[in-house]
Amino acid sequence: MEYSEPIPTPTISSSPSLSPNSSISSNSPRSPPLSPPPVVISPCAACKILRRRCADKCVLAPYFPPTEPAKFAIAHRVFGASNIIKFLQELPECQRSDAVSSMVYEAGARIRDPVYGCAGAVFQLQKQVNELLAQLAKAQAQVVNMQFQQANVLALLCMDMDKDKAPSSPPPNSPQSAVDDTFITNSSYLSFMEDINNDINLGSLWEPLWT
Repeated sequence: MEYSEPIPTPTISSSPSLSPNSSISSNSPRSPPLSPPPVVISPCAACKILRRRCADKCVLAPYFPPTEPAKFAIAHRVFGASNIIKFLQELPECQRSDAVSSMVYEAGARIRDPVYGCAGAVFQLQKQVNELLAQLAKAQAQVVNMQFQQANVLALLCMDMDKDKAPSSPPPNSPQSAVDDTFITNSSYLSFMEDINNDINLGSLWEPLWT
């Protein structure tokens, strides 16, 4: 009898499946991370006009930005950069902004009026205030005068109304009526005596004609 040997079946071992993308990514080198673009810091207006490098802790940078070069040019023309820096360093930070505004305003006034400067502007403003105060006092006097005239008109109207309400003629036995009667009698008597005198004078004129 012949025996046939069994044919061995091939065994497939399980291995992790690799995708094409993973094999490519593992073989390719990693790209470095993107760095942020460099920030270009422009110098402040003061350092730009002075043509020097603007440091990180520049005293003038917070108060003279690069967008306002005329602001530093006016102050630098009158006070000078060294005096401005020295003045700001002696002040606390809370007062530096107001100090810069005052220096710029005074420098502009000095350029407009080299003789009086800021004092001339103050004098002009004080003159305007005095003129306005004089106009105000004049207007107040006119208001008081109009109020006084209005009070007089109201008093006259009240007097007229009282006269209209009062009786037109006094009673017959009143003292005023007696005075009026006496005045009428005296007037009649005087007119009568004048008539007599006139008649006598006329008679004296006609006497020569009868002789």
